[in-house]
Amino acid sequence: MSLEANPDCRRLSANFDWATSPLGSQKSWCVELQTLLSVMLGSLQPMLIVWGPSQTTLYNDGYAAMCGNRHPAAFGGSFHDLWHDIWDQVDPIITDAYNGIGTAMDDIEFLMHRKGYPEETHFAFSYTPVRDPWGTVLGMFCACTEITAEVALRHAERREKERFKQVFELSQGGIAMLTGPDHVFEFANDEYYSMIGVDRDIIGRPVAEAVAEVVRQGFIGLLDSVYTTGEPYIARNLPIELNRGADGEKQNRLIDLVYQPMRQDDGSISGILVQTRDVTEMNAEEEHRQLLSHELGHRLKNQLAMVQSIASQTLRNAEDLTSARKKLSERIGVLSAAHDTILEGGRGASTVIQLVEQMTALYDDPGNPRISLCGPRLKVGSRPSLSLSLILHELATNAVKYGALSTTEGEIILNWRVTGPKSDRFEMSWVETGGPSVAVPQNTGSGLRLISAGLNGTADSKVTLDFEESGLRCTISADLDTFQQEH
Repeated sequence: MSLEANPDCRRLSANFDWATSPLGSQKSWCVELQTLLSVMLGSLQPMLIVWGPSQTTLYNDGYAAMCGNRHPAAFGGSFHDLWHDIWDQVDPIITDAYNGIGTAMDDIEFLMHRKGYPEETHFAFSYTPVRDPWGTVLGMFCACTEITAEVALRHAERREKERFKQVFELSQGGIAMLTGPDHVFEFANDEYYSMIGVDRDIIGRPVAEAVAEVVRQGFIGLLDSVYTTGEPYIARNLPIELNRGADGEKQNRLIDLVYQPMRQDDGSISGILVQTRDVTEMNAEEEHRQLLSHELGHRLKNQLAMVQSIASQTLRNAEDLTSARKKLSERIGVLSAAHDTILEGGRGASTVIQLVEQMTALYDDPGNPRISLCGPRLKVGSRPSLSLSLILHELATNAVKYGALSTTEGEIILNWRVTGPKSDRFEMSWVETGGPSVAVPQNTGSGLRLISAGLNGTADSKVTLDFEESGLRCTISADLDTFQQEH
């Protein structure tokens, strides 16, 4: 036994004193109105009839729920009185219907006061003009559904998604969201674009199409495996080749990578969350730090030999024991200060001339100078300062042991300048003359590796070593911007 549909409004219609309304007695109603009333009261979908010039309102139980506190008083009353608070929006639509123009909307928003307080509401509806056999519009029939809850849920989901996107955007690593078995890009943050190349158009495109160079490197197979098995993929220091240069040229990078499956409520996999970080520069800096650490150990082992060399040179040129003792003490103090600078990684806001004079105070004799200097007063950042100090001391140490400073006739010319077509590069040259004949070393020791590594902290550093028979020539260059930048 089934329950009768719309019992509340069916009772209201049966008990209403229609004879006193603009519609008159039900027995006098036209067949169109009687038919629509029967359809409306037999339907579970919210429905509304607005009839006659007075726009008298009839509705079923589904529509009554939309009326809030205005039901049941609104039944049989004026459509304007029912929706007086939103009439500025309703009037054009009902007017069109009475003029024979239907209207349908998937979502119309109203600010209603139907329950005694302002409330944002949303409806999907259609207003259909109802005509008699001669084409005259008699009224309007509406089928509608309130979608306020659905819209609020969509808005909440959108806000939640936006919050997640904000978190992803603030992440220090690259993040991308891939959907479906073809791994289509749905979202990528700025760090991800920075890693693959900022000018790429990837959203809405599969990975195999948007970042095509990864296909031959096996990354699509990894994504397929994660999508199929649900097992995440994690890798450290993974080599990858990306067309990320300014003109799309290939670059070899190292990345940390995580492919994490994204599951729906039923446990099925809908996509993959990509988390990645470009560790190329970080690894290079770590290698450089290890090189510097090794060099510090190497220099510590040579300290005794250096002190002996300083003592020998000082005593050989001193006029008496008192002056020798004073000069020896001063030079050992310079040696200590130089070593402190190296250990501290530069003191910040150094200048090239300060680093150079620190080296010459240790290795040259003011009474008989053999290192000539020429260059402008240039600021140098703390990290390049450390590298430059180490290189200068290594070059000088080698000169004392094997090169120009190992003889009484040898000399060193040390020049530095700003160069390049745009005056945007630092260049220093070290030229030895008058020392023993020079040959290319058979083995590359830690000192030569340190010199060849160039200036740490600069974006573009180059070192050339020429072992000419007349003496060593070393040229060091770097871009001026990062050479002077404080890190």
